[in-house]
Amino acid sequence: MLDDRDLDQRKAAILRAVVQQYIETAQPVGSTTVAARPDVAVSSATVRNEMTVLEREGYLAQPHTSAGRVPTEKGYRFFVDGLGGVDSPSPTSIRAVRDFFASAHGELESMLRETTRLLSSLTHSAAVVVGDAPEVADVRSVQLVDLSPRTVLAVVVLSNGVVLKRTFDPGPEFPDGLSSDDLADAQSLVVQGLVGRGVATLATWTAPPGARGAVVADAAADAVRLAVAEAGQQVFVDGAAHVAGSFETRETVEQVLTILEQHFVVVSLLKELIDGGLTVAIGSETGVETLADCALVVAPYSAGGSPAGAIAVLGPTRMDYAETVSTVSVVSRRLSRMLTEGRPGEG
Repeated sequence: MLDDRDLDQRKAAILRAVVQQYIETAQPVGSTTVAARPDVAVSSATVRNEMTVLEREGYLAQPHTSAGRVPTEKGYRFFVDGLGGVDSPSPTSIRAVRDFFASAHGELESMLRETTRLLSSLTHSAAVVVGDAPEVADVRSVQLVDLSPRTVLAVVVLSNGVVLKRTFDPGPEFPDGLSSDDLADAQSLVVQGLVGRGVATLATWTAPPGARGAVVADAAADAVRLAVAEAGQQVFVDGAAHVAGSFETRETVEQVLTILEQHFVVVSLLKELIDGGLTVAIGSETGVETLADCALVVAPYSAGGSPAGAIAVLGPTRMDYAETVSTVSVVSRRLSRMLTEGRPGEG
């Protein structure tokens, strides 16, 4: 059996032509159509012979006896591996991404939700954006804000861009409310004790007993612990309508939509794939049986150099890989830059 490296130039060109034609038309591809493409400089008879070899070696399949060929999972993998470096997406996509991040603002939840919508609209596929759970992040800053005599707001910014907010009562020790010095002392303690450390530190941290501001600092830490517990994993999905129009059978559509609704499955899947950076998983490579007719393009994003989550596009195996891969790549880079420089939710 031929190894991918053993495909000669002609077979490789014919296989790429079949995949590209099928991506464009969703119809089985015949030898005459392939021979007419400018990147295939041989007769239709030669193409037909080579397609027979490619079918025998598992790169192509013939759905019906008299029909043309369609790519197999192995054929798509050869095509994707041959794309080489990530090119720029179309000018329209570049402009849309640039305009989106130029005007993006607000807190992280809104940013990720809108990024999901952007990805879906550009790729005409389902899009997923996952933000890491707060527990895996570090504390970047803590701010205590005196809202009223009996109410203090704790604001914590994490390394993954998440902003946690929660109000608390400073306690009966301050019947007339906090003074500015009381608040400053507490602020100093929580900054010294928490900033630069993992969120897991919150579970055991207490202010030094007897220190000025310790009572308020402990109340602030309790408030933030509650905010972390309530925050959970952030998962945003968009593009269900695109799924409905991307697959031939209703059963496949329903299976894909069910997977997208099961956020714990989506999160686990993306975590398994992003270790290698920008990744394309085709069919069985996703490890999920019901995604056999799907391809998944995944990329991590970061905030301040720390992992912050993943973005992904889920579509049919005949997706436009070159455009989708380049779009996911540029969006992940721009989102990382925005979270590092812009810090949604700060300021």
